[in-house]
Amino acid sequence: MKKSILLSIAAALFISVAGFGQSGSKLVSTKTQITFFSSTPAEDIQAQNTAAVSTIDKSSGEVVFSVPMQGFEFEKSLMQKHFNSDNFLDTQTFPDAKLKAKITNPESIDFGKDGSYPATVKGELTIKGKTNPINESGTVTVKGNTVKVDSKFDVTLSDYGITFAKGKPSTNIAKTVEVTVQAEYK
Repeated sequence: MKKSILLSIAAALFISVAGFGQSGSKLVSTKTQITFFSSTPAEDIQAQNTAAVSTIDKSSGEVVFSVPMQGFEFEKSLMQKHFNSDNFLDTQTFPDAKLKAKITNPESIDFGKDGSYPATVKGELTIKGKTNPINESGTVTVKGNTVKVDSKFDVTLSDYGITFAKGKPSTNIAKTVEVTVQAEYK
C-alpha cells in the first residue's frame, strides 16, 4: 500500500516536472515578416523583410527578434540602394536590427490553449547602433501547435540617428514610419 502511494506521488511529480519543462521551452520563428511603411505627400514607400528570426520563451516571456537590414525588399531598386547606403541605414556597418523585450502580461497568455490574447512587450529596440526603450502591444494567437504574433507600431527615425535636413529624402521619407510584425512560431 505504501509502495503504491509512493509510486503514485513519484509519477505525479514526474508528470508535473515534465509538463513544466515543456511549458518553459522556447518557440522559434523562421516565418517572420517585417514591413515598414512611410507615407508623405511626395510618395509612399513600403518594404518587406522575410529573413528575420525570432524566439519567445514561454515561461519567462522573453522575446528576441533579429532583423537583417539588407533583407528589406522594395518596389524600386533605387529605394533599396538608398535604404542600404551610408546616408540612411548604413547596413554594411550595422547589418542587423534587434529587439530584446519581455512580455509584460505573460499570465494572460495561455500557450497551451487555442485563442487570441492581447500582449504588451517592454524592452529595447536597436537600429543603426542606437538603442531605445520600447513599450508596444500586439496579439498572440494560439492554434494547435502554432503561435502567431501580430503587432503594428511607429518608429521615429531620428531616434535612431536617421535624419535628413534637406534634399529629396527629407520630403520623400516620413519622419515616423509604421512597422508591422507578423511571426509564426513552432
